[in-house]
Amino acid sequence: MLYALARPLLFALDPEAAHHLALRFSGLAGLFAATPPASPVRVMGLDFQNPVGLAAGLDKHAEHVDALASLGFGFLELGGVTPRPQPGNPKPRLFRIPEAQAIINRYGLNSVGVDAFVENLKKRKTKTVIGVNVGKNKDTPNEKAAEDYEICLEKLYPHADYVTLNVSSPNTAGLRDLQSAQALSALLARIKVRREKLREQHGRHVALALKIAPDLDHAAIHDIAEAARRAGIDGIVATNTTTDRKGVAGYPQAEEPGGLSGAPLRQRATDIVGALSRELKGEIPIIGVGGILSGADAAEKLDAGAALVQIYSGLIYRGPELVSECVSACLAKSRTASSASR
Repeated sequence: MLYALARPLLFALDPEAAHHLALRFSGLAGLFAATPPASPVRVMGLDFQNPVGLAAGLDKHAEHVDALASLGFGFLELGGVTPRPQPGNPKPRLFRIPEAQAIINRYGLNSVGVDAFVENLKKRKTKTVIGVNVGKNKDTPNEKAAEDYEICLEKLYPHADYVTLNVSSPNTAGLRDLQSAQALSALLARIKVRREKLREQHGRHVALALKIAPDLDHAAIHDIAEAARRAGIDGIVATNTTTDRKGVAGYPQAEEPGGLSGAPLRQRATDIVGALSRELKGEIPIIGVGGILSGADAAEKLDAGAALVQIYSGLIYRGPELVSECVSACLAKSRTASSASR
């Protein structure tokens, strides 16, 4: 109800200004947010309060962790963060398409850098599971990208529960080339070695996830699944934003460059989750994200094979009530599946 009153004001503002204002008041919203039903799940070796998480991209700098946790999320994925600070792309770089419940962003991994990010993360009080999405700096060539991911992993290791390797943002030139079979295998092999050393050094396990694009064919999905298996990846986040514009064709700002999220991405993201699930056969859990604007959308991702789900654009259009709605739908789905298996 509170968000329904605030949304017209927020949507009257520049989207990026509204983004920052909403984050600033997210703690207040948490005071009025419905408490989701208890729905604990264990995935990637981690215990989640519930299976509904915040997708990366909302709290890019880990500045609002406790406030966002108060909305009832079972986990938060923060970032993306890069080794060195970078401003991202010039403004404007965020666009709403309300007619389609969609968002286009071309932030370009704007980041305070991993050192400042870690200092922000240290201030959190919440015990909610924390994941951090990491990427390479814009000026780092792909042949040296592994070094950037290693730097982020090393600095975040004592402070995160899982780290997601982002090789799928459409807003960093050439980044998606790292999803190719050869490049991804080489990257994951190096990260696997570094993770093992860090696990011995710190005496704790930090899960590794991989975030992939929705704009992949079946051969690419197969190659990604095989590379993830070989590297011992703990989870795959499916999916990032899309460069496809079929779902928003003809709407104002639809042709703005960047990644499209929201309702038009739902079916494609679900299809990728399903295809990936068939490839992985339960060996690696999937975090389903893309176009979740209702509890039914969240349950659909579970039906397709996801173990956890994440929301972002849906939070912009629906507000905090979406979190509890999705948790309830996931819980109902889990109970139905449990009853059917007896």
